[in-house]
Amino acid sequence: MSYLLGLDVGTTGCKAALFSPDGNVVASCTHEYPLYHPRPGWAEQEPEDWWSGTAGAVRELIGTSGVAPADVAAVGLSGQMHGAVLLDEHMAPVRRAIIWSDGRTTAQCREITRTVGAKRLIELTGNPALEGFTAPKVLWVREHEPESFARARLLLLPKDYVRWRLTGVACQEISDAAGTLLFDVRRGCWSEQLLEELDLDRSLLPEVMGSAEIAGQVTAEAARATGLREGTPVVAGGADNACGAVGTGVVRDGLVMVSIGTSGVVLSHSSEPRIEPRGRVHTFNHSVPGAYYLMGVTQGAGFSLRWLRDVLDVRGQDGREAYELMSEQAAAVSPGSDGLLFLPYLQGERTPHMDAAARGVFFGLSGAHTRAHLIRSVLEGVAFSLRDCFEILRSLGTPITQVRATGGGARSDEWLGIVASVLGVPLHRTTSAEGPAFGAALLAGVGAGLYPSIADACAATIRTTTSVEPDPDARERYERAYALYRELYPALRDSFARASEP
Repeated sequence: MSYLLGLDVGTTGCKAALFSPDGNVVASCTHEYPLYHPRPGWAEQEPEDWWSGTAGAVRELIGTSGVAPADVAAVGLSGQMHGAVLLDEHMAPVRRAIIWSDGRTTAQCREITRTVGAKRLIELTGNPALEGFTAPKVLWVREHEPESFARARLLLLPKDYVRWRLTGVACQEISDAAGTLLFDVRRGCWSEQLLEELDLDRSLLPEVMGSAEIAGQVTAEAARATGLREGTPVVAGGADNACGAVGTGVVRDGLVMVSIGTSGVVLSHSSEPRIEPRGRVHTFNHSVPGAYYLMGVTQGAGFSLRWLRDVLDVRGQDGREAYELMSEQAAAVSPGSDGLLFLPYLQGERTPHMDAAARGVFFGLSGAHTRAHLIRSVLEGVAFSLRDCFEILRSLGTPITQVRATGGGARSDEWLGIVASVLGVPLHRTTSAEGPAFGAALLAGVGAGLYPSIADACAATIRTTTSVEPDPDARERYERAYALYRELYPALRDSFARASEP
């Protein structure tokens, strides 16, 4: 029997998961790696840590799953978007990778906007210049670390670096390239105009492939490191959210994905390149050939809950993990958290504010509030932020026939119920809870010829299972709370900017 291996090179670790062709998960494991914050607002990782985490996860998976390496038909990769991996002539990183959540590049974003023009930039790339994107990071290195930049010969994204370590082939693929701010989304290629205007050499950028195309085969060296069979095909893969959409079957118009991971995402499939004029939601090329996705992002979804877990020092007990205990405590508080609101801007915010200086806020805190109120207000604050994204998609006339939920937060009935009530729509879980890793595995299956197309792969493997309905009483309370939530950022915007000044 043939199996498919999906790898998700995430922010906190690499997940490796094996699937049978009918979509059932055989085994999965995750190996974590460090995240570095050299200064407030900065976020970096070592590319070598991604590789060692990936190799370790695959070794463990092969060793414990009972699946023979020869039975792995193909490998697919998913990964965190936007990270700048600059490599020298020997393919060694010239510095740590600056990753998606880093907010140091405000000056470079302004430079890009001034040079290219705000309207023209959105027309070309589908997006404004934001601190999270790759191009501003490259310009920051050029300006602040000219010696490192002078050594750079190639720019890769996180999962593409891992794929190079697996295959010895350096390339990018379309759904991740679209998030660099150097890609012409409508034409599906690198923008020569942008490269010229930003004075970046085209040789810095590798070939762009389709997500399900075979990019290379596992090398002898990678086989020794991972336990995979030498020669196993490896497809190009996809950005984490594109793979998340594939893994939940969001591959046709009308389907929307809500993901509650480290960041939070509201994503809709689009057969056309529909672009929001102000760039408040992203337009990227999908892993599905010829298709696109519109995506709103809240930077600190699961990140906010993890931060609170650590601050409150919540630990698992009696066989239950910390998040399960926090969910139970939140359930004891009524919707609206008795007037306590949380702005989940711990890492700045993308949709709809596009403000790297924004910061987290508890508003309305009183002596009557308890730790349970803090927990519930974080869950609700993330839900309100997701609604900001949802409302922009609605305003664009996006068809919405079904909303599917994924990510670690979607495993919590309490949190998913809050999000459903805030959005006012049922949220459907699907058969696989492995998220982007499953989408990456389906792309591998298409590349290996197990499925005729990505749509066929999804039809063969994905079904909706349980759904969580909005609570009418809670929804009425959330409408009032959301109206107040919407007033807070405009009132605090200038204060955020002043607080971020050196």
